[in-house]
Amino acid sequence: MPDRVYLDHAATTPMLPQARAAMAAAFDRWANPSSPHAEGRAARAALEDARTRIKTALGWDHELIFASGASEAAALALARATLPHRAVSAVEHDCLHRARADAEIIAVDANGAANLDAIPEQALVAIQTVNSETGVIQPAEATAAAIRERGGLWLADAAQSAGKLPLPDADMIIVSAHKLGGPPGIGALLIRDLSALAPTGGQEKGYRGGTENLPAAIGFATALEARGSRAHLPVLRQLLDETICAAGGEIVAEQSPRLPEIASYRLPGVAAAAQLIELDLGGVAVSAGSACSSGTLKPSRVLEAMGWPETAAREVIRVSLAPQTTQAEIELFLQLWTTLAGRRRAA
Repeated sequence: MPDRVYLDHAATTPMLPQARAAMAAAFDRWANPSSPHAEGRAARAALEDARTRIKTALGWDHELIFASGASEAAALALARATLPHRAVSAVEHDCLHRARADAEIIAVDANGAANLDAIPEQALVAIQTVNSETGVIQPAEATAAAIRERGGLWLADAAQSAGKLPLPDADMIIVSAHKLGGPPGIGALLIRDLSALAPTGGQEKGYRGGTENLPAAIGFATALEARGSRAHLPVLRQLLDETICAAGGEIVAEQSPRLPEIASYRLPGVAAAAQLIELDLGGVAVSAGSACSSGTLKPSRVLEAMGWPETAAREVIRVSLAPQTTQAEIELFLQLWTTLAGRRRAA
């Protein structure tokens, strides 16, 4: 869509041209990587090359199981981990809560930080690296230490941080291609020790059935290698924070360490739905929370867990950036948003 500004990269970000080109070339490799003939062996070699490239780009020296995305990777880990118990932080993505509705919930404080003292014994503990709505960064070293002290394993959802921050010292890590310029429909579960999962047979060393998506795997690897510089993003986020505060807005989790790419803001007295419509008409795409909940009428579970009243939570929008985001795009968003805020003050 020409002449529009896209600031919803935490939901999904456009495929990088290098990843598109690599996938187009990969579609010529039509064979099944599990087939024993020459074509199948060539496809298998290409798949393993993509696996190695992804691990290298992420700095991961252990196992990688391809999946159809972050949701499947989360479900695989939560369903098949060999530990007896499960625990999930209150601010995890919906897919982790759906995967194990019986999991123990770990509360967070008003800044979005998980209560590490509440981690149970002998559990697979799902605590994300970065929250997809607020950008809050969890303390990786403290999280890993607290879980291991209790004999548990850390399942880190790094869908929002992979390729942006170093991977945490976790036992299992969820990554997703379409959050970083790769294709939708592919992700991976990084795992330190395969014995921590119960196998079921099939592909991926017996841990995930189904024909591997070779073109997507190649697109995933290429996207990781082709990502642009993030150096300007803290400057853009500072511009957002300062301008919105000066116009009477509120920064969600302002006191927490936050990823530069993701920020949420409240405009008191103006519903998020009204803000989204106004911004969309002005040519700017943002969201209200994660993509899985933004289109519903439910208040944000993340903000609720952080202690936000429902009325205030319904006035929060999310702005998320990518390496290709420019200052001119942020300035257009701020022009529209501050106009909204001015009208509210004058009402």
